[in-house]
Amino acid sequence: MFPTPFRALVLGAHGAIGQAFVDVLHKDTRCAHVEQVSRSQGRGFDLLEPDGLAAQAQWCAARGPYHLILDATGALTIDGVGPEKSLAALRAQGLATAFAINAIGPLMALRHFSPLLAPGPSVYAKLSARVGSIGDNRKGGWYGYRASKAALNMFLQTAAIELQRKQPELRVVALQPGTVRSALSHPFSAGLAQVLEPHDAAARLMAVLQGLSPKAGAHFVDHAGQNIPW
Repeated sequence: MFPTPFRALVLGAHGAIGQAFVDVLHKDTRCAHVEQVSRSQGRGFDLLEPDGLAAQAQWCAARGPYHLILDATGALTIDGVGPEKSLAALRAQGLATAFAINAIGPLMALRHFSPLLAPGPSVYAKLSARVGSIGDNRKGGWYGYRASKAALNMFLQTAAIELQRKQPELRVVALQPGTVRSALSHPFSAGLAQVLEPHDAAARLMAVLQGLSPKAGAHFVDHAGQNIPW
């Protein structure tokens, strides 16, 4: 998919999966440069500050263009509170914060960073979650996280339609990494049959990205390359 050499940009590079993506890309001899953006790298990065996102994108533009942009941001526990299991547990502020971090912030990042994509074959990929699938929701619960990821998926699909009018070879991708060993997943991974190490998840997702064919709209795929229903 990517030319040799290619350039990559990782948003949320300080997190477990973000750092694993950086490591995988550094070991790829075809990758000439990996730009890392996080709260402690670049010009500082906060999904909840649109002006800061614009300034960070402008700073990164001088090191682009990029053939691959990966957004590895997201939060499951909000202000110390885990995902809600019942209607009785819902709080309006918690829901609003979940949407701000998992949907609105990433959309604003997409707005400011997508102009940095190189022409021709390129990828804008965002970590999503299987629980964001409406069609796959069989257990209920996790209201804020599910709904914010479903909103994110709609944002990605809508943006893909717009961006592909000028860049038909662009793949916009919602990625499901599986349950990855990290601070985010630790409270919820006990007893699961499969918990992936961050490097394994990143390597799998990179292989999936490089095997995607162009299509109208966005992809929603898991770490095994299987399509997930919206």
